[in-house]
Amino acid sequence: MKLLTDKMIAEKDGAIGWITFNNPARHNAVSMSMWQGLFEIVQDYAGDPDIRVIVVKGAGGKAFVSGADISEFEEKRSSPETTRLYNETGQKATLALKHVNKPTIAMIRGYCVGGGVSIALACDMRIAAEGSSFAVPAAKLGLGYELEGVRKLVDVVGPAFAREIFYTARQFTGQEALAMGLVNRLVPADWLESYVRDYAASIAANAPLTVASIKTLVEQALKDESQRDPKLCQDVVDRCFNSADYVEGRQAFMEKRKPKFTGR
Repeated sequence: MKLLTDKMIAEKDGAIGWITFNNPARHNAVSMSMWQGLFEIVQDYAGDPDIRVIVVKGAGGKAFVSGADISEFEEKRSSPETTRLYNETGQKATLALKHVNKPTIAMIRGYCVGGGVSIALACDMRIAAEGSSFAVPAAKLGLGYELEGVRKLVDVVGPAFAREIFYTARQFTGQEALAMGLVNRLVPADWLESYVRDYAASIAANAPLTVASIKTLVEQALKDESQRDPKLCQDVVDRCFNSADYVEGRQAFMEKRKPKFTGR
């Protein structure tokens, strides 16, 4: 696909769609055009039936994403109007990643800071290399943090750890992030890519409709009861039971073979 910036890379490898933040000179700090590129790639993968899992990573080996590209702030985040546009662009991209109809994995190596944490939290799972570090330094920059960003962190680590992360604005080690539940897995650095590739492949081999239904149901479960959509919840379950994949899954089990799911 053709993107407006070369600082975002989209690569399709079988059932895995890779998204790479490609700004290693700035530790993959995210510019306005990179936020736009993230949205475009997610939209493309969402509409591609061959892509079953999305993996997000950073280029260069030293950072996942080190935050927003602060060098742009004077031009693109210096007035109420430009700040609102910048924030809306970033929110649009992260919400697209959060709500895409496929499982997502953040593959984290090195620094994961500020907006990098927000991007990682928009993914369903976070797998990090030993030696990675995490921080949300808003309090050191005087930045306001939107409710959606705070809520995402609270949903993952709980209110006490969320307060600690925001109040101290310090860097946390990978081991601390694992203990808080900020990451799902912490693996040796030289295993990271092969581990994530195998993990993604194992998810891709499962029934896509079932996996998508669980993503929907988890999102609904996190909402207040008054905001849940019971019909949607039942519809995604019914769709699984009415699918050809359900037939295939039963037959494969009885025949003691691996199922071949098509997402139909």
